[in-house]
Amino acid sequence: MSKLTPKIILEGTRLTHKTDLAFALNEHPRIVGPRKYQYHSPLISGEWCTFSNQPWGRGPINFEAEEEWLAMETYQTWARLFELQRYYSWIIDRFHISTQVYQAHEGREYRFRWLEQRLKPLNFCVILCTRAPESFYAAREERLKVSGNPSQYDNLDIFINEQADFRRVVQDSMLPWMEIDVTDGQFDAACERIADWMDANHLLEMSS
Repeated sequence: MSKLTPKIILEGTRLTHKTDLAFALNEHPRIVGPRKYQYHSPLISGEWCTFSNQPWGRGPINFEAEEEWLAMETYQTWARLFELQRYYSWIIDRFHISTQVYQAHEGREYRFRWLEQRLKPLNFCVILCTRAPESFYAAREERLKVSGNPSQYDNLDIFINEQADFRRVVQDSMLPWMEIDVTDGQFDAACERIADWMDANHLLEMSS
């Protein structure tokens, strides 16, 4: 059988099931192959708060201006790691698109053409997760049952309006992308649609 080497960046505002979908994709047989037992498979995130020694701190997405060098070096390091290990699967729960959207709100513009020029030959693609605006309230109620930082969900208008920002940035990306509506929370069906699209666009495997 051929070797599956999908490289997926999941993007979108909060409450759009990116993490749930990342875990589902990371176990789906059409994405990573059939598994008879559970083993390590990379699932990483640009949202990790690695720049400050506190919960919900700063990282490659929400860095301060003086930390720009740290964020850019982090992205360069990830890019090099992907290049060195191109014949494997990589699923990323938020990455440079989220950085662009967040930093634009802070008055700082980043385009990341240099990064996408390195990711495109590796067959990276972007899955933009969205939901119906009227569904955000119910999504928040579910999230508040488990969230350790509930105040971040106080203003839903931020997330609703941010969806347009994500669409704008994704549409300008060099990487192949698709938008998927996750309002119904049916992750198996979403995985199938993603697998269909990736298969049709030759994004599940790497040529030698």
